[in-house]
Order: sequence, then structure tokens, then C-alpha cells
Amino acid sequence: MPQTAQTLDAAAVRSWCVRALDALGREREEIDAINVYPIADGDTGTNLYLTVESAAQAVEAVFAAEDPDAGDAIRAMAHGALIGARGNSGTILSQLLRGMASVLADGRDGDHLARSLAAAARAAREAVAHPVEGTILSVAGAAAEACERGGSLVAVARGAYEGARTALEATPGQLAVLRRAGVVDAGGRGLVAVLGALVEVVSGEAQVRPARAAHRPAGADEACGAEDGSDGPAEPAGPAFEVIYLLEAEDAAVERLRARLDAMGDSLVVVGGDGLWNVHVHVDDAGAAVEAGVEAGRPYRIRITHFSGVTEVRERMQRAVVAVVPGEGLAGLCAEAGATTVLARPGEPPASGELVDAIRRAHAREVVLLPNDTDLRHTAGAAAEQARAEGIRVALIPTRAAVQGIAALAVHEPDRRFDEDVVAMTAAAGATRYAELAVAERRSFTSAGVCQAGDVLGLIEGDVAVIGQDLTTTARTVLDRMLSAGGELVTLIVADETPPSLATTLERHVRDTYLAVDTTTYRGGVGAPPLLIGVE
Repeated sequence: MPQTAQTLDAAAVRSWCVRALDALGREREEIDAINVYPIADGDTGTNLYLTVESAAQAVEAVFAAEDPDAGDAIRAMAHGALIGARGNSGTILSQLLRGMASVLADGRDGDHLARSLAAAARAAREAVAHPVEGTILSVAGAAAEACERGGSLVAVARGAYEGARTALEATPGQLAVLRRAGVVDAGGRGLVAVLGALVEVVSGEAQVRPARAAHRPAGADEACGAEDGSDGPAEPAGPAFEVIYLLEAEDAAVERLRARLDAMGDSLVVVGGDGLWNVHVHVDDAGAAVEAGVEAGRPYRIRITHFSGVTEVRERMQRAVVAVVPGEGLAGLCAEAGATTVLARPGEPPASGELVDAIRRAHAREVVLLPNDTDLRHTAGAAAEQARAEGIRVALIPTRAAVQGIAALAVHEPDRRFDEDVVAMTAAAGATRYAELAVAERRSFTSAGVCQAGDVLGLIEGDVAVIGQDLTTTARTVLDRMLSAGGELVTLIVADETPPSLATTLERHVRDTYLAVDTTTYRGGVGAPPLLIGVE
């Protein structure tokens, strides 16, 4: 006879994460397929999986470092979900786990579990700017109501699971877009899988997975469903970009940010607290959404995804571009050009898994991958191989700097043959010489001599060519060396931390010294190198 648990201890929390990840892994593709609300972008299952994967990794890190108690494990689970939340669905799930953790940290029996589910449902609903019934919010609320009287740990877990399942089946009657598609809410289905994993852990009994027909009411022609509980009924055309970032900010600043982003777009979800927040919104102006975050505090781990003209039932695109970029401003620039972006944070280059995830999010049959960094060559190659194994045609263009990626994007034409497009993009990138300004962190030997901490380094094609004392003089010297070999167009990418006068001075220098050369300047945003230079 299976053993039942009386309390949710640290080992049970760990097991819950593992089983929930397994359950979402099994159902990920089906959940992706029933994703029509608020945007039919086919990634709800993937977003939920990645969110729970982050939660599980955080719990494993706690176990690796110490012998944690249940409170430590629960807080790690909630924190991991917060920092790794993806999409509407993942962001709301992270707030549900955070709400549960706020109660379970004080007690782990059945009554505490019941109260934690109620706290989770309230917290998630408060995090969504415009809650909608028939979504993951409705499923979470029903789970809490079904076990509000408390009881044993197993009874509460089972009650919540059954309440969630019943509510899930009712979602097509609550949301017109689900009823038209003949499906249940995708985010709600993911939550049912997570609660089912909890029942398995505390009861020792495997849950019987609902038949597929229960998730596709009779008359449905195809599987396409809803994502989550964000803003009102989906329209055939909506905002162009999904913007997600972590934000370090005070509560008052976050309240102002909520109001500003709510006026700017839709599907707004802001979760977190205690100085760390996860912000999710759909907007037409991705750069403005990021700038609003900069004004509120310190945004990082910024992800900007172009919806590529998603309609209510999204077909896989023929071709997309995935680009790694070193700053938020460049992320917005590339996203506006139609690329799916991956932010390379200082000292935190993206792993192959992040690149594979971006390729999947691009939702295309053919993908051009621009790593924009020599050091990412092998990582990008591994990601391309994995994506090819999943049936996606991937061309890796070995761009070594962001300016080469911008040059490649400038000639990208998705309507021509894939091979022709890749050749043109590769040629444009290869014809762009690149340079970068950096500040030396310590005394060291370079190809241009010995530099001291604080010196300005001018790197051309990856090698130190100039050692200077100030940004402007060093930048002018680097630019002159590059243009001595000829060129028609200079591209300058300036970080937010760099004095604005630098770009103005360099533009004037090119205009006065090289009459036939044009100059284009872009803002690199927070986290970009002080200056990137491209010469074509």
C-alpha cells in the first residue's frame, strides 16, 4: 500500500519539482499546440517547462550546498521560478509558487497547504493587470476553493487537483477564443499537471492522465488553445513584441512602472517582491518598455521576442533570425528588424540551451543563427545541432561582433531562397570590419604593449591595437586605422553609460575627414561595451 505524507518536507519539495518537470516534459508539445490566448504563439508548454526547470535547479543548488529544511527548499523553488519565468504562463506560475511559499514556510501540513493555495490564487490574480476568467487564474482559484476546508495533506492535494481539473474543463465556456478553437486553456492545463505531480508525491500514487478527448471537446478540428490569465479577448492582430525582464526596484517604483506599461501594451504581468520582480508585457515599442524598466530600477536578463505577425491560430513561419546581442538597446533594435534576440549579459554568455530555446521561440522551419561573438562559436554550433535534430533547418553564420550581425540583418530577405539569403547575410557580415573599446580591469600584457588598470583599450578584429587614456582619443585613433583600409559606412553602437558627446565627436570627425563615408549611430543600452565600431 502506498505511503502517504503528513507534511511537505524538503525531500518532498525536491521530488515535487522533479515530478512536475517530468509531467510538463511529457505534455509540453500538446500544451504548446493548444495555445491561442492571449497570443497563439505555441509556446505555453515550453514556457511552463522552463520555469519549473529553473525552480528545480534552484532546489538542487540548495541541496548541493547544505542539508536544507522544508522552508529553505520551498523558498528556493519560488525564487528559482521567479528568476527563470518565461511567458505569461511561466510568470503567473512563478507567482503561484511564491504565494504558496509565503504560507508553507511556516507550516507544511494539509491546513497550511490549503491556505497556501488560497494565497497563491490571490497573489497571481493581483499580479495580472486585467484578470480574465477561463484562464490559469480561474483554474488556480478553483483549486484553492476545492480544498479550503483543509484536512490531511493528501486530502487537500487531491481536492485541489480535482478542483483544478474540473475548472479546466469549464474554461471553453468562459472564454470565447477557447470555445471557437474547441480547446481548454493551455496555462490551466499546465497547472493541472503541476498539481498532479504534487498529489503523486504526497500520496505515493501515480495520477491517471486525463484522456486527450478531455482536453479537446468534441467538434474541435485542431489543437490550439489558450495561454494564460492576462488581458481581454485576443484579437487577430496585437502588439508586435513580448518583453520580459528581471527588475531590481523599490515597491513604489514598480507601481509607477505597472501604470506606465499598462498604458503602453497588454498582457501585463508583474510578479515578485522584496526588491526583485519579473516583468512581462506585450507591446509595439519594445525599447520603450525596457526604458521604463531602466527608469524604475535595474532591469536585466531582458528577453524580447517578435511575434512576427501572429494571428489567432499561428502557423509556423518559414524563416526567422535569432541573434545574440550584448545590450538592451541592441535587443530592441534587432527585435524591431524581426529577429528573436538573446541577451549576452556581461560575464554571463548564453548557454546552448538558451540559444535552442530562442530557436524554438522563433517558431520557424528555417532559422539563421547570429552568435555575434567569437567565443560563442562552439556554443552556437551545439545549439544548431540540437535544433536540427528537432527538424529545424538552421544556418549558423559565424558573426564575431554585433555590428556584423546588424549588417547581416540589414540584407536579410525572408522571401528569397534560404541558401541565397544565408549567402547574402554571410557576405554582408564578412565585409564588415569591427572594433570595440573596453576599459582594462588590471595590468596585463597585450599585443599593443603593457596596459594598466583603467586604460582604454581599442580592439580591432579582437586584438588590442591601441592603448589610450580616454575614450574619445582612443576611439578616433581606432577609427582612423580602420578607415585607412577604405570603407563606405561606419556604424557606431554606444552604450548608455558612455558620454553622449563621444558619438557626436566621432560623427563630426568622419564627416570632416572622410567625405565619402556615411555614419550611423545606435544606442547599445545598458550592459553593452562602451563603443562598438563597424566599417563596411
